[in-house]
Amino acid sequence: MLASHYYKGLIEAGCDEAGRGCLAGAVYAAAVILPEDYTNPLLNDSKQLSEKRRYELRAIVEHDALAWAVGIVEPDEIDRINILNASILAMHRALDQLTLRPQAVIVDGNRFKPYQGLPSTTIVKGDGKYLSIAAASILAKTYRDDYMLGLASEYPMYDWAQNKGYPTMKHREAIRLHGASPYHRKSYNLLGDGQLSLQFAD
Repeated sequence: MLASHYYKGLIEAGCDEAGRGCLAGAVYAAAVILPEDYTNPLLNDSKQLSEKRRYELRAIVEHDALAWAVGIVEPDEIDRINILNASILAMHRALDQLTLRPQAVIVDGNRFKPYQGLPSTTIVKGDGKYLSIAAASILAKTYRDDYMLGLASEYPMYDWAQNKGYPTMKHREAIRLHGASPYHRKSYNLLGDGQLSLQFAD
């Protein structure tokens, strides 16, 4: 069973991101505030759950949370400020949108920038340790998957419906054949061969 809180007695938001390692698309992050005594034995790191279970849990989290929000940083911003800064910015944007102001923040991973002077802690593999971070990982992952499915209908050749923008062999082969889309991250090594010079489609 995952822990309910890190900062006892404080309104705590858990944060996580999705899409950091992708070649294409925005990076998404979520912030979730759960009741202090909340329990849900099904909540876990989104990577450990089936797609069907993730979507089931998204509905439960959105119903049970005291507040939740999703933040987005687009590919051009990622190219401009780098993916680490973009991931943190997406978390800050999610926190900005919460309808309940948190008193502390816990974040999956090991890097974060202070948010509005609140106490914050990074927790490696936190999505498998704390309920609010697990909930945030599920929201970030499912909302980003929805977004990539929408882009896949516009650019079916990249197989985004299956790979969600991650660097599979089929994805990279499509980039070789068709060039890069406007949604690809220009600062990334898209072909996996050390070359960044590519034609970008309109």
